Amino acid sequence: MTFDRLIIATGNQGKFREFTQIIRALSGEDFAREIVFAPEVASMIVEETGRTYRENSMLKACAWAEESGCPCLADDSGLEVNALGGAPGLYSARVVKGAGVDYAAWLLSEMAGVQDRSARFTASLALCVPDEFTLITEGYCYGTISDSPRGSNGFGYDPVFIPDGRTLTFAELDSRVKNSISHRSNAFRKLYAHLMR
Repeated sequence: MTFDRLIIATGNQGKFREFTQIIRALSGEDFAREIVFAPEVASMIVEETGRTYRENSMLKACAWAEESGCPCLADDSGLEVNALGGAPGLYSARVVKGAGVDYAAWLLSEMAGVQDRSARFTASLALCVPDEFTLITEGYCYGTISDSPRGSNGFGYDPVFIPDGRTLTFAELDSRVKNSISHRSNAFRKLYAHLMR
């Protein structure tokens, strides 16, 4: 199944670029001929009232698909730190409020003196095709939290997350490397494989 036009349900251009790179790297143009950033739809705020990543990704994808009339791909993702009981988790993007939020600094302050640095990123992807179907998959990336922020690529918690098998944080890795091992790419692989079956 190939879509002529696919909207990525986000108002974040960094996330849009990341999704575009992942989709193109893993599927070429077989998944979507055109991948669209739609600021006119992005102004629509979708309340993330779900109790799981899956519920929130589905809410966003379906709302955007209904508004645009096009297939829409949305994600909800979070960082789960074992020593914090899985926090910030579902509230990863909302745990700190205000302009110029530094998620990495907040997390490091919460983990001062903590020995267990293990964590994982989780991403839920929802693809909503209007009047046809909604498909949801999840992907994970396991790793550890560094002692200090490193690197300038990426966003959010990327400067403090070191994926298993690597010595560099997500923010230090080349974007192509990050996008080949990330939670979002792992979720997209599952979604794409399901559609190709």
